[in-house]
Amino acid sequence: MAQELNVVDVYNDLHKTPELGFKEFKTSAYIADKLKAMGYEVTTGVGQTGVVAVEKGSEAGPCVMLRADMDALPFKVNGEDKVIHACGHDSHCAMLLTIASQLKGKIKRGKLKLLFQPGEETLKGALSVIDDGVLDDVDIALGLHVRPATDIPEGTVAAALMHSASIFVRIDVEGFASHASRPHLGVNCAEMLAAIVQNAGLLKFAPTLTWSMKCTKIEVGGAAANVIPDKGYCLYDVRAETNPLMKEMLEKLEHCSQSTAEAFGGKATMKLMGDVIPACEYDEELVKEMADCIAETLGADKLRATSIGGGEDFHFFKVKKPSLRTAYIGVGAGATPGLHHPDMKLNPETLDNGVKVMVAFTLKYLG
Repeated sequence: MAQELNVVDVYNDLHKTPELGFKEFKTSAYIADKLKAMGYEVTTGVGQTGVVAVEKGSEAGPCVMLRADMDALPFKVNGEDKVIHACGHDSHCAMLLTIASQLKGKIKRGKLKLLFQPGEETLKGALSVIDDGVLDDVDIALGLHVRPATDIPEGTVAAALMHSASIFVRIDVEGFASHASRPHLGVNCAEMLAAIVQNAGLLKFAPTLTWSMKCTKIEVGGAAANVIPDKGYCLYDVRAETNPLMKEMLEKLEHCSQSTAEAFGGKATMKLMGDVIPACEYDEELVKEMADCIAETLGADKLRATSIGGGEDFHFFKVKKPSLRTAYIGVGAGATPGLHHPDMKLNPETLDNGVKVMVAFTLKYLG
């Protein structure tokens, strides 16, 4: 039986060594050393810098994978480049290592797989570990994330963290340059982009679903104010509650941009900046079981049904393996002023709630 870790101590250790995605060398080494000392079968270098630990039971059963992300965020503070754990990934690893210490020697059925995933903030980490075969034998995948005080109360746990689909989009436009005194001889890309943004804002989608589609940057024109610009681009941040809605939004945005540009006599080309991060598609039965487990383990007053998240590459797991059953909890850690803020602080004592819930839930399947 492994010696149980203290989640606060582990968090304090990991918080001191923030590292960017796919450069989590110290973090990976620390995690691997702890897992090996517990007696787990450990594989390093998964998806470049990820760590996987496995414990098998003696009886038949499912393979349950618990996942935590490892990377920190880049910031410029007072003109100085810094790397800071401002999204709580250090707390996720601390919880999963502590969970590992409490589950060791208790797996009777199936297989427990612990995944410490690199590069979540790059949005390529999940894909990198999938390419290395991490999902091949997995039946159930579970995740967790700390939540800010503005989301759910400190000390509570949400049974489902509702992530949206998200993608950055670039729309390039082409017109025709001319002297500003002869605008009829040119095709003005500044006006074209303004019209695209205005028309895109008039697009309609299902009112029962949440979504946002906002222009976050426009760049057009050159040094001279008396030249009709012939090239420019804009960037969009697009988010949707469901994956089908995301598909519809992107199709309409592309059609809108192209038809608007054509009306000006110009051309628009839309390009996705990377893969679309999928929306969550949780197993309803698992989420219900998770809610019951939270209430049983912590008390009904600590249960929150849902919590609102941003985007998460965890959901590539379900997309790449449709048979996978998934659930993902939100741990109310009192994070302030908010996630991705360089001054983000949380209450590490609350992390024990995530540990207790995940240990209890895992043992329902594997114990």
